[in-house]
This record gives sequence, structure tokens and C-alpha cells, in this order.
Amino acid sequence: MVKELLRTSAVTTVLAMFVALVVGGILIAITNEDVREASGYFFARPTDTIAAAWNAVYNGYEALVRGAIFNARANDFAAQIRPLTNTLGFAAPLIAAGLGVALAFRVGLFNIGARGQMLVAVAVAGLLTFSLDLPIWLHIPVTLIAGIAGGAIWGGIVGLIKARTGAHEVILTIMLNYVAYYLLLWMLRTPGLLQKPGTNQALGSATPASAQFPPLLGAQFPLLDLGFVLVIAATVFVWWLVERSSLGLRMRAVGENPHAARAAGISVQRVYVYAMLLAGGLAGLAGMNQLQGAITTGITETIDAGIGFDAITVALLGRSRAWGTFAAGILFGALRAGSFSMQAQDIPVDIVLVVQSLVVLFIAAPPLLRTMFFLPKSDAEKAAKARIAAARKAEKDARKAARIAADANTKAVKA
Repeated sequence: MVKELLRTSAVTTVLAMFVALVVGGILIAITNEDVREASGYFFARPTDTIAAAWNAVYNGYEALVRGAIFNARANDFAAQIRPLTNTLGFAAPLIAAGLGVALAFRVGLFNIGARGQMLVAVAVAGLLTFSLDLPIWLHIPVTLIAGIAGGAIWGGIVGLIKARTGAHEVILTIMLNYVAYYLLLWMLRTPGLLQKPGTNQALGSATPASAQFPPLLGAQFPLLDLGFVLVIAATVFVWWLVERSSLGLRMRAVGENPHAARAAGISVQRVYVYAMLLAGGLAGLAGMNQLQGAITTGITETIDAGIGFDAITVALLGRSRAWGTFAAGILFGALRAGSFSMQAQDIPVDIVLVVQSLVVLFIAAPPLLRTMFFLPKSDAEKAAKARIAAARKAEKDARKAARIAADANTKAVKA
């Protein structure tokens, strides 16, 4: 029972986070000025260096918690829980884009085009809906649907080309990211399209007030808005689609083995198109969280804020499962929200990026973690080890048989 528990992915994920935080703590200590100063006389008074390192690490991670979960230093309860609402607000677009990447992963597609899908969603929504004079109850869904449709179309292009020509989706999505970026930049520089009237800079108009997501808990929690509710609904939808629907069954079959799925009568090409349409739509939802929630002062070519690439990390950490991606998005939202408090402690924001990278590194290498913590090997690892041992034994037997045959031939020639 204990061995089975230690083999689970949940244990691996927790240990990966623990190791990443330990390494991050070491980096915090190394980069701290007080620690470097105390290390100059380490052999005379080693306790000074140890105390300085402890204070640096403690203050850093305390600032992370204070900026991401609960601020005990605040004067009122609203200010104390505002960090948690900020975390949820930062997490919303990460979860949406991560769901798009995770959905494609389940079909065997590596979708790294979430950034381009977000940018096209923003461009389509801004171009088609910003000039409309609609009431808020209509303007919000119209803008939202336009953005999701734009992202879905951009993702569907990848799926269609993949299905028709067999071109690799990684190349396609990388190139379309650049196309989307420069297309949006051109639109922002062109009067009459997305450029803000009265300026000659690459800046778009502000999101109309009637198209902005309303805050869920009032103006004192500005980052937590309707977008988070939509992300929860998207998570439920993706879970149902992949785990419970007939289309999800076909998607999982294609992801496991497209050749077997084709032999079973599943249209692999059609599944590719469906998957990328849905993935692009989810990335479009992430773009709308930015356009209608986080960044409403004006469209820029960097409105995606790196979320499209962070979504790959979120999907990997969530193991391409809907609720796993949701939890991973919350974690990365907390790291992003807490990074601002860490900077106030003179801790480089890059430390947070290092922690994120290390989490993914250890998640992607379970055998490394199991070796570090002496955990029992999984059934898959045992089977792989047995196959390697069998292959080596077969190779050894073949070499032995070859030597015997060669010796027999040599004896025959001498005779």
C-alpha cells in the first residue's frame, strides 16, 4: 500500500516542488548581499553566515506567501486576503491557455502556439467589437465570443494543415506565433484598424467599459473578475469532453496510438482539426481574460505577457489533465503574485522563474526524483529495465554464438 502511494504522480509532484523550493532557497541565499558579506569571514564566525542565509530564505518565502496567499501585516481583512484574489486573477489566463495546451497533448499534439492564438483572439475581438455601442450584458459576451472564435480559427489552421499535409505542429505553431505577433503589430500601427485615434504609436484603444469583466467581489479586489468563473467553466468542460464524451474517447485513442485509432475506424485527421480548434479557443479565452480583465488600458503587441509559453509549463505540471492544469495554474499564479513582494525584499524576480523551471524539470524526470529520494520504481520503469536487461542478454548470447561459430569455422579450415 505504501509502495503504491509512493509511486503516484502526486508524490512526485510534491517532491518536485519541494526540491525546486530548496534549490530556490539556495539561490536566494547566494544572491543575498548580507550572506555574501558574512561569508567573507565564514571560518571565523560561521554562525553569522548561517543566520544570514536563514534570514534571507525565510524573508524571501515569507514575502512570497504574503504576496500570494495571506498578508498578516495588513490592517483589515480585505487587505489581508487581497493577495489570494490576486493569485486567482493571475491564474485565470494561465489556466485557460494551459487547458488549450493540455487538450492538444492528450491528442498527441505539441501545441506551442498559444501565444499566437491569444494575440489573434485579441486582434479579432478588438477589431470587431470595440466600435460597437452595446449594453454591458451584450457587449461582454459578444467580445468574448469573437475572441474565442479568433483563437479557435488560428488553432484550427494548424490542425487543418497537420491533417492535410502531415506537417509537424511544432513548426506550424512557432511560425504562426510570429505571424500573429507581426499581424497584430501592423494593425496597431495602422489607422482605422486597431490603432488608438490621435496617436502614431503602436497602441490600441482601451477596452470599452461595457466590454470589461466586472469584478467578482467588488472594486477592492480588482484582479478577481468574471474571467475566473469562465475559466472554472472551461475546466469543467474540458474534463467532461476528454474524460466523459465520445469525442474525448476518440481523442485519447489518437493520442495513445494514432495508427491503432485509424485501424479502429477513427478519423485521425478530423480529430486533429477538432483538437486544435478547441485548443485555440481556450487560448482565445486566455486572451480575453487579458483584454477584458487584466489589461484594459489599451491593446499592445505584448498583451499576452508571456502567458502563451507559461501555459506549456502549466500543462506539463498538470500532467495534461483538466483539474491538474487548474491546480498548476493556481500555483503559477501564486508564484507570479508573490514575486512582486519578493522583489521588495531585493530578491531577483528571476528566482521565481528558476523555481518554475525546476518544478517542470523534476516533473519531467520522475526517475531522477525516485533515485534522489530512494522511492520504489514504477511498473513502467520496471518493465523498461526488464526490456533493457533482456535486450542486453540477447545481445550477449548472440555475440557468444557468433564467437562459437567463428571458432568452429577456424577449426574446420585448419582441419
